[in-house]
Amino acid sequence: MTIDLIKYTAIFLLPLGIAGIYFSLNGMKEEVPSENREYLDPLPRPLRKIWPLVKLLSYYIGDRLPVDWLEKYAKQLRKAGLNYLMTPSQCIGLQVAAGLLMASIVALCMWMLSVSSIGYIVGGFILGAAMPLLSISDVKKRREKELVRGLPIYLDFLTMATQAGLSINAAIHQAVDKGPETPLKTELRKFLRDLRAGMPKEEAFKSMSERLDISEIDAFVVAIVQAEKTGASIGETLKIQADQRRVERFLRAEKLAMQAPVKLIFPLVAFIFPTTFIVIFYPIGMKLMEAF
Repeated sequence: MTIDLIKYTAIFLLPLGIAGIYFSLNGMKEEVPSENREYLDPLPRPLRKIWPLVKLLSYYIGDRLPVDWLEKYAKQLRKAGLNYLMTPSQCIGLQVAAGLLMASIVALCMWMLSVSSIGYIVGGFILGAAMPLLSISDVKKRREKELVRGLPIYLDFLTMATQAGLSINAAIHQAVDKGPETPLKTELRKFLRDLRAGMPKEEAFKSMSERLDISEIDAFVVAIVQAEKTGASIGETLKIQADQRRVERFLRAEKLAMQAPVKLIFPLVAFIFPTTFIVIFYPIGMKLMEAF
């Protein structure tokens, strides 16, 4: 009798609990300020579904974290070129949302398999929370490769323009107008935007260098700033930079080519050699078994 009473009480209180959670979340959602994405990058399709939850979590969790944490996230987003897609607090909210989603999937799988362990749920949350950071790291590495690959092309544009008599500002304008679509073109547009906003040229170059934090871009910025200060020929400086970047690209390709045989050892030993031995020695083994 007591068990039946507890069961009916739980069944009666369950809808009330669900309704309370719904109204609480709805009230919390109304407190989150609206977001104007008119001047921001469009959200990818997978993020649009969970973006209200991300904004909720970023408002109640991300905005309350220390400034040092937010600055580290801002630096990573800036390097990956995603600082116009989300804020650091929204990135933290995305991590929490991904962790909750993965933990829910793990809990559902455990319920279907009749398994109970809090460790799996915690592990699922940690794995889900790490996925956004891994994606940002992949985007950052891919973008850095594209920046380094496109730098010699833009150095050639700048060299031709400056040797034809244009100033470095006009040369960058021409490079942006005529150059291929690469992340470097976007960064040069930001440099020109800083100049139009009244920032001195040297500070605009240094801002671009700090924003990208790539050794090749740093060398380019240092060479241009030094040439401007000493009155050296900008065209010759850019030509030397372009030649140096090409030599570095060739050496980098040569290094990768030399690493390829070493990287092929594991697939050969683990997959190709065993299969080859099976194909060769299986008929021999069968013949020996028939002989004996």
